Amino acid sequence: MNIGQTVKVRRLRDQMPSSVISQIKQNPVGVIKDFRVVDGSGVGVVVEFSTNQLTTWFFEDELEAV
Repeated sequence: MNIGQTVKVRRLRDQMPSSVISQIKQNPVGVIKDFRVVDGSGVGVVVEFSTNQLTTWFFEDELEAV
């Protein structure tokens, strides 16, 4: 996965507020904006969704390339 790549959320592993979940379900496609260390050993992928101006992070196994 690379910054600028379009991805689709295929599952949600962690708990999120229901308002965020409903926004992602409406449009699960976004663009990778950055990466971040999430627990000292894992890497999170920061995704921006253009239709609802939402930016949040996911584990790589929650995403698939479009």
